[in-house]
Amino acid sequence: MPFRSIVRDFKEIGEGISNMYRRGAEAKHVHRHGKSLIAPECSSPSPSPPPPSSSSSSQSRWANLPPELLLDIIQRVEASETSWPARRALVACASVCRLWREITKDVVKTPEQCGWLTFPISLKQPGPRDTAIQCFIKRERVTSTYCLYLGLSPALSGDMSKLLLAAKKIRRATCTEFLISLVAHDFSRANNTHIGKLRSNFLGTKFMILDGQPPHDSSLPLNCKLQQRVHLKQVLPRVTAANHKVATVSYELNVLRTRGPRRMRCTMHLIPISAIQEGGTAPTPLKFTNCLNEHASTIPISKGKKPQVNFGSTGTGNNTPESTQSAREPLILKNKAPRWHEQLQCWCLNFKGRVTVASVKNFQLVAAAEPSQIVSVAEQEKVILQFGKIGKDIFTMDYRYPLSAFQAFAICLSSFDTKPVCE
Repeated sequence: MPFRSIVRDFKEIGEGISNMYRRGAEAKHVHRHGKSLIAPECSSPSPSPPPPSSSSSSQSRWANLPPELLLDIIQRVEASETSWPARRALVACASVCRLWREITKDVVKTPEQCGWLTFPISLKQPGPRDTAIQCFIKRERVTSTYCLYLGLSPALSGDMSKLLLAAKKIRRATCTEFLISLVAHDFSRANNTHIGKLRSNFLGTKFMILDGQPPHDSSLPLNCKLQQRVHLKQVLPRVTAANHKVATVSYELNVLRTRGPRRMRCTMHLIPISAIQEGGTAPTPLKFTNCLNEHASTIPISKGKKPQVNFGSTGTGNNTPESTQSAREPLILKNKAPRWHEQLQCWCLNFKGRVTVASVKNFQLVAAAEPSQIVSVAEQEKVILQFGKIGKDIFTMDYRYPLSAFQAFAICLSSFDTKPVCE
């Protein structure tokens, strides 16, 4: 059999599996948009096997392919499927069996290396260094939900837009929370699709980005708060989701409105400043971890005290406090200062055509580095995240290394909250 026909049949198998899962999702959620979701990994329970059919024999035949041949075929499929929705065939191939999944995960590169989003873990990995990943956010005012899609704009993507993340705004007595999920119809923290949230203070001037997963590098400094309801019971059948502090977004006060547009400052607690230095790397998780029960069993609980977790360095080396502190300095982002346009009589930024409507929410973030941190001028002028308005409820979001899609989306969500003392 010619090799091209093998690759073609292999794609048809992947597309058939993808269509099977999509039909099941549509039957379960007829009026939902779940078909845009990146297929979850092992964190969610596997679906029940389909009934036997005539295609089961052919599928078992492909499952018994030699690993060397299977690796070569998946490499060719991965190279040819560079965009969604065609890339869903590659995700479907990874769901066939454990062998297919391991080989596919070895072939698929991180967004930093290839610039593509494939698996759900890609949303937690840093973006590419050279080019930005272009997305757009659609706001639903009635339901207070915000959906992040992959693509230039809804006019170009249409119904084939790839849903990456969704958030729901919840107003509370003392703060505002944005619950972030992989799906647009379920924001329960007890569900495996919940990946984090954004929480504001009372004035809406300071936000905390909280991740539901533990940090990739335990040697990085961070403030971790495990919310556990263990007041009366020693053993609970279910433990609530952990909240790991990822970043802090602060807006400067502008009560007299004499400082121009909003001024924001983002402290990325999990990304060191060395990530943007020459030869630096950013933390890159390779899989979702579900270790809530492990954390609950290893943390001692004492009456009247909150559980504490020490994420300090576990090594036994004799590092000096000065060298350790300099290596752990977090990356700080600041909004790029706009310039005043005399003819338009407004503050302007160069969004390179990605923003078309003037709004106080528009911003560009660049790195804020001290002279002692040895960061080049070109790296400090590089726009890491930009967010702007193009329609009544449509906003563009372009991010790049060292931010991930989850971190960038959470930062942009902070711009939607009302800030009367900052404008």
